[in-house]
Amino acid sequence: MMKEYRLRVANMDCENDAARLRRSLESQVDMELLQILASSGTVCLTVNDTVLSQEEVEAKLSQFGFPVQKQGKQVSLPPFWKNPKVLAAIVSGLLLLVGWLLSYAVEGWLPLTLYTLSILIGGYYFGREALEELFFERRVGIELLMTVAAIAAYVLGQPAEAAMLVFLYSISEALEGYTEAKTRSAVRALMDLTPKTAILIEDGNQREVPAEELKPGDRFLVHPGQSVPTDGEIAAGASSLDEAPVTGESVPVEKSVGDTVYAGSINAEGSLEVIATKAFAENTISRIIVMVEEAQERKGESQRFIERFGNWYSPAVLLVGIAIAVLPPLLMDTTWTQWAIRATIFIVAAAPCALVISIPVTLVAALGTAARHGVLIKGGVYIERLADINVIAMDKTGTITLGEPTVTDCELAGHGDGPQREEVLAITAAIEQLSQHPLATAIVRYVDDEGIQPRKANDFRSITGAGASASVDGKVIYIGKPKLFEEELKVDLGPLSEVVNRLQDEGKTVAVVGTDNAAWAAIAMRDTVRDNAKNAIAQLHAIGIKKVVMLTGDNERTAAQISKEAGIDEFHASLKPDDKVTKLRELMQQHEHVAMVGDGVNDAPALAEASVGVAMGAAGTDVALETADVALMADDLEKLVYALKQAKRNQSIVRQNLVLSAIVILVLVIGAVSGQFTLPIAVVGHEISEFVVVANGLRMLRFKAGAA
Repeated sequence: MMKEYRLRVANMDCENDAARLRRSLESQVDMELLQILASSGTVCLTVNDTVLSQEEVEAKLSQFGFPVQKQGKQVSLPPFWKNPKVLAAIVSGLLLLVGWLLSYAVEGWLPLTLYTLSILIGGYYFGREALEELFFERRVGIELLMTVAAIAAYVLGQPAEAAMLVFLYSISEALEGYTEAKTRSAVRALMDLTPKTAILIEDGNQREVPAEELKPGDRFLVHPGQSVPTDGEIAAGASSLDEAPVTGESVPVEKSVGDTVYAGSINAEGSLEVIATKAFAENTISRIIVMVEEAQERKGESQRFIERFGNWYSPAVLLVGIAIAVLPPLLMDTTWTQWAIRATIFIVAAAPCALVISIPVTLVAALGTAARHGVLIKGGVYIERLADINVIAMDKTGTITLGEPTVTDCELAGHGDGPQREEVLAITAAIEQLSQHPLATAIVRYVDDEGIQPRKANDFRSITGAGASASVDGKVIYIGKPKLFEEELKVDLGPLSEVVNRLQDEGKTVAVVGTDNAAWAAIAMRDTVRDNAKNAIAQLHAIGIKKVVMLTGDNERTAAQISKEAGIDEFHASLKPDDKVTKLRELMQQHEHVAMVGDGVNDAPALAEASVGVAMGAAGTDVALETADVALMADDLEKLVYALKQAKRNQSIVRQNLVLSAIVILVLVIGAVSGQFTLPIAVVGHEISEFVVVANGLRMLRFKAGAA
């Protein structure tokens, strides 16, 4: 029987390490490699568990040089003093230093021997990678360029320069792993949110167990100040929970029996007994981590272009270097040595290290940081598309509005012979308590908030498409659409007619309450605009969004009022799901880059059609997490503003890195070919540019909500 494993392994610092592990695994008959995620150091494979146990699988990975990390642990690197790559680079540097100092005192074999040892020790790792890439992958990479340059410099009588090249490049290669680990810090922060243990309740007894052992149906205890170990439903207790780790929302949420809690949420004041609804590996935080890791492997167009460019650029550099060494001595009266040295310097100067690393470092940091702030972006291509968005289409219900109706008005007919306001509400609540309609629920909630005690009702009857009736204090009372009274009961609304028209013009749904011979009052309800919706839409305009469009199935009057309140530029009402798709296509023909924001379920066709589909309130919603290109974990439109800012910031830093890398390569190449730069200058310029673009890319780790 085949069993799937998802394991995090150490020592995977780059794509070359991933390629080496891939070759090792592909030679195994009892296991099948599914995926290697180099950015997160994760291996996904299926194994015949009748032949190999998990312990044996882990032993094989360790044998290949990639030991498995513990469950819930992020891939980590050893400290500097235990890292063989760092130690090799340091020894190489020390040998170079001693050889250089001795060269001033003695001549001959001793300094040369030290330089040679420096080259062999420092170049071991990247030289091995160069040969593996050449012979197994049939590719000429940057490591091969550096290896050829070092050998050429040594043969041309510049052993000190060759040793310096090897030392500087080996130390940058060794530190690349730590750069990779730094980009994983956002995911590591997510991992640290869930506790490693849980207090399991069995037969009234409590015992501490590893959190990964929790399974659906288990009952566990969460004390004040503790994090929730896995998703579940509160069985006993009440408390406020900080859901910022999942949704990015800083305001604690009140929870009680029957409410859902998410893994990683922090319990504030009350003890909670929770029944697990998901295993540890399937809870919200675990799924976010998996999706972020997979997203970091989905490359954007710019990264794919740079990689394709690198595939022919590096071989071209090697060929041009050979041409520089060979052609001038054949065509001009000059020495072979002079142009061979220039060719060596050219190969180092033109190596595209900074160019190649500039995009992935920035991208991985951006995606991880966004997830930590409650925004899950599914890959590099989507963060690039987000940066180009100029028009945003939004669903109304649950996106711009709260998605649940609330009572806004209760106005009496004013003819003096009907019951007063409190009595009307008490009678109305008596009837609506017996109904399952969402508007009925809104009325009951409103009456309860007003502190009014509902009357007793019986003989409830639903009037399909019109309203309901029931007997209260021996009198039959009706509540429903104005047409129920005007057309069915033949009741003249009188002065209440003007009230109904005014409330409907304000985009509200109106229910009339009364008997079969008199209308008493009009109760108006409406799905209210989110508190921060207007501010969020204003921020969207401020960051360069040309137009915000609302697409809704609601009526024209309601849509107009909601649009006015929220600051929407344009709206389209009475749309069916397929109408929304048609309208979205029209918007994309006009504006090209259009994002669609919805709940990820009802709006799935429109989300799929848009340049970028954005799901609101995706925490705990499997469909939204799976279908959207971008998932906002909280019901908060300001998270959309953050996502767009993050994308634009990412685009800006990538452009800065590309321009800087290109300028440095151009300057170094001109200096190399013209003979103005020596090999040490080319090496130092090359490595400094690499460190600068990495440091610039890592700025995305500090990009917080509200940042410009």
